[in-house]
Amino acid sequence: MARVVVDVPLAHLDRPFDYAVPDKLADTVRAGCRVRVRFSGQLVDGFVLELGESTEFAGRLMPLAHVPSGEPVLTPQVARLLRVVADRYAGTMSDVLRLAVPPRRAAAEKRPTPTPETLPGPPDPAGFARYPAGPALLTALAEGRPARAVWNALPGEDWPARLVELCRAALSGRRGALVVVPDGKDLDRLAVAAARLLPEHSYTVLRAGDSPEKRYRQFLAASRGAAQVVLGTRAAMFAPVRDLGLVVVWDDGDDLHSDEHAPYPHARDVLVQRAWLDNCAAVVAGTARTAEAALLVESGWAHELVADRPVLRAAAPRVQALGEDFELARDPAARSARLPSLAHEAARTG
Repeated sequence: MARVVVDVPLAHLDRPFDYAVPDKLADTVRAGCRVRVRFSGQLVDGFVLELGESTEFAGRLMPLAHVPSGEPVLTPQVARLLRVVADRYAGTMSDVLRLAVPPRRAAAEKRPTPTPETLPGPPDPAGFARYPAGPALLTALAEGRPARAVWNALPGEDWPARLVELCRAALSGRRGALVVVPDGKDLDRLAVAAARLLPEHSYTVLRAGDSPEKRYRQFLAASRGAAQVVLGTRAAMFAPVRDLGLVVVWDDGDDLHSDEHAPYPHARDVLVQRAWLDNCAAVVAGTARTAEAALLVESGWAHELVADRPVLRAAAPRVQALGEDFELARDPAARSARLPSLAHEAARTG
């Protein structure tokens, strides 16, 4: 028999149902694959959660109607995460499934998925040397330990390179990594850094603006275990990363991280839940710390990754406020001028 989560939006039917596996489909159906089943007199879509030999249902089981593909696109780890997210946000599992698994494209499933020839070694710790706990974080990731950090990036920091270095550290320890950024511009910068620091085919990029066929092909690269590093925007928070060892969210205060479809999950909260379920490392990063990220530090769940005060002063731009007594005495019109003399002098000096 197959235990199936059926695509039905009704909350009182938000549970798996058991179906018999016909002999003609026995060689095709697999845990995590798509199926078509008859439910309440209609053919509906569903996903197989698991296969078994017995059921608690006392009556006669309905058989599976059709198996569109034997591709296991729903891993047990992601299925468990979807159940937790649905319960946390008062939604149904079928609602979250629509956000997590892209529509099927048969042409993409027929194409082989390339795999990396070798995995990289640990990254150069010089990039995180300005943060006292930075090298220790890279070491923990390479050793597969579940380190949790809230990172305040310095002004002018090359944050895409730093995030890819975190992924490389996890990859050097034979663990996967997942990075979620707010929008396509951030993802473009991240992809450029990944092309420079990671081996070819070791990572995949999930873009919301890609064609359905390309997006599904990139999704299969992760679900098949060929690419152990996934970079993407909001929807990538559910990506099926093999041997997940690190989750990262950049700029968690951006409104784009909150999904606009029911049940409206937030990428930061989903990744924190995922880090807890999979016992993996997590990094909440940004140029400023949100109240939610501060709570993770204050509760002891995460450690802060910040630079020392002298380093921050050296990296931060010097700001001089308008309206000081000295400036007003020298230029009484500075308060109402379109371009005060102080601003003009700073521009000329620069």
